[in-house]
Amino acid sequence: MTYKERLAAIRQQMQEQGVSAYIIPSADPHISEYLPERYKCIYFASGFTGSAGTLVITQDFAGLWTDARYFVQANEQLAGSGFELVKLQVQHNPEYIGWLAGRLSQGDVVAYDAKLISVGLAQLLEQQLAPLGIAMVSDRDFLDPIWENRPDLPTAPAFLLGEETTGKLTTQKLANLRAALQKARADYHLISSLDDLAWLFNLRGSDVKCNPVVLSFALISQEVAMLFIDENKLSEYDRQELFQAGVKLKPYDEVEQVLTELPVHSSIFIDPKRNCYALFKQLPAEVRVIQDTNPTTFFKAIKNEVEVAHTRQTMVKDGVALTRFFKWLEENLGKTTITELSVADKVREFRAEQEGFVGESFDTIAGYKAHGALPHYKATPESDVELKADGLFLLDSGGQYTTGTTDITRVVSLGNLTEEEKTDYTLVLKGMIDGATARFPKGTRGYQIDAITRKPLWDHARNYGHGTGHGVGFFLNVHEGPHTFNPSPIPVDIELGMITSVEPGLYRPEQYGIRIENLVLTVPDETNDFGEFYTFEHLTLALIDTAPVKKELLEERQIQWLNDYNQLVVDKLSPHLNEEDLNWLREKAKAI
Repeated sequence: MTYKERLAAIRQQMQEQGVSAYIIPSADPHISEYLPERYKCIYFASGFTGSAGTLVITQDFAGLWTDARYFVQANEQLAGSGFELVKLQVQHNPEYIGWLAGRLSQGDVVAYDAKLISVGLAQLLEQQLAPLGIAMVSDRDFLDPIWENRPDLPTAPAFLLGEETTGKLTTQKLANLRAALQKARADYHLISSLDDLAWLFNLRGSDVKCNPVVLSFALISQEVAMLFIDENKLSEYDRQELFQAGVKLKPYDEVEQVLTELPVHSSIFIDPKRNCYALFKQLPAEVRVIQDTNPTTFFKAIKNEVEVAHTRQTMVKDGVALTRFFKWLEENLGKTTITELSVADKVREFRAEQEGFVGESFDTIAGYKAHGALPHYKATPESDVELKADGLFLLDSGGQYTTGTTDITRVVSLGNLTEEEKTDYTLVLKGMIDGATARFPKGTRGYQIDAITRKPLWDHARNYGHGTGHGVGFFLNVHEGPHTFNPSPIPVDIELGMITSVEPGLYRPEQYGIRIENLVLTVPDETNDFGEFYTFEHLTLALIDTAPVKKELLEERQIQWLNDYNQLVVDKLSPHLNEEDLNWLREKAKAI
């Protein structure tokens, strides 16, 4: 079936069942950002491959609501599908609800699959549409009947990590969680988010591409920890380890039934953003629901000393791989055919040489010239272009290692840069330096770091349409909450031990894009009469190209930082590089 035929088939089901509008979010029953193949519903229906968006279908309109990161990509991928791009004004905001309110009439019906909608979103739909006389139906899956050969759920093996890697046993983590539940006066706690589960049980797998997680649910009480998972994924040894930790294994698909059997008048703690509405609906009416962020989300964000030590070692490995790649790129450009796709393969090849490498932490973004202006670009055989000795090349990539997760963006000059390209590059670099060297008082939040980072660009009337930074997991998801550096006033403090990206950018559509990204660790700085102050330790260790820098635009402190940082890269990587690679790096890292 073509995308238009699929859209027509969905509309036919809507008409037969009296549905006025159908919502398809980018989600799975765990409300994940990155999805197993079975739940890539937006791609199946429309051809859009981005990781954020929502499809809304009526009889006379079909739209994809997504944000600025995907505008160009969406326009290209939706062509001929029957779907139109609707540009979100605010990232991750369900603006389509207001659109539905203005388009639908009293008595109309909005339908969706409750397995793919979070509790919070289902409640928001009800709050905003029900007063208008618009009904909600939450048990409709109009894709499954038309999805031939729909992928099954993954069955790849899973495994446990030892305390020497995680720094904390599952028993200790469960004890901390139970203390938090007791404080919240909750008898039970339902966890669906895969990275929270992976952290809590020191469990890793490969059920989702680039994310070392395992499809599972958990129901925790003061007495029992039930883990709903396909037991066949675990070795007998790991099953026994979990048993010794007080974890009771249950089949993955039994979670709904167990929820229906919760004791009358008990209480349950549920994160409304990280649990699907289908599970919420299984709870007996008499059960008191406490809605708040999973305690594990906060625990997981603050890395312990063992995790930090492993991450520092991992950054050395990643830096070695990136150094060898950029040296290879410089020496082979113009001598052999190098394309965006072959670059992605080559970067992976160099990372794979490093001990403990498991895979990529996300699909590599290798954007040459105009493609660099697409923040979430992924080269395809149709879009792939050859790199030439001219212009800017952007590489945003990362690795999953058994000892940590990396995420780094570098932009390099391939030759013949314009003054505008150099100016833009230098302003982005200024922003990265200012954000990542900020000194800030305890209690500072992400939107304040975001503003500090943007100011050098704002001073020149430039900006970018994505957030400045995101939390990063420990051998876990490359995007991790609860903290983030973006303009939204999210009420989460930047705490000691958090690992976050700092990645300002600047994009000129159809010309070029620039983004420079390091991962940083929040560390203590100074305590005085004015309170506690924190700053950041740079974890990422990879050369920042100085060829595009306009030195006159940098302040002396920024020049000093850049020189010191590139020298630090040399010092940290030198024991792990051969003489030829080290000489190349030293030459590139010379002070400006």
